[in-house]
Amino acid sequence: MAKRELPTIGGKSFEDLKQANNHGAEHWSARDLQPLLGYGQWRRFEDAIERAKTSCEQSGNDPAYHFAGAGKMVELGSGSQRKIEDYQLSRFACYLIAQNGDPRKPEIAQAQKYFAIQTRRQELSEQLALDMERLELRRQTSEEFKALSGAAQRAGV
Repeated sequence: MAKRELPTIGGKSFEDLKQANNHGAEHWSARDLQPLLGYGQWRRFEDAIERAKTSCEQSGNDPAYHFAGAGKMVELGSGSQRKIEDYQLSRFACYLIAQNGDPRKPEIAQAQKYFAIQTRRQELSEQLALDMERLELRRQTSEEFKALSGAAQRAGV
């Protein structure tokens, strides 16, 4: 396992579990994410989800946007199907679940590390974009100053 990735379950990683809705928005199924984060029981995982929802609301975000309730049909041993509770989670919701999960679980520790690294990468990417924009503005200003200076010199100023 690479040091910068979440652990995999059956060869599936966090990014492999990503789904997209009809509008192209990415989301993750809480039921699919549960084993990746080391939770064997839904009720324990749902406790982490509830703490994450509280954190989401306290940070001024609408939990309904990041933790969309969704049912999921599962096959029972008898061949019939039953609807079980699930959530469609945004990336932010996945991050909050990792932050509010059981820190004794190595999978949660790995998820926290993963999101910390991803956050830092995003910060560096944004800083690089700002630096590039600043350099381009400096170049344009320099060219304009040279043109202005040349025009002033030709005018005898």
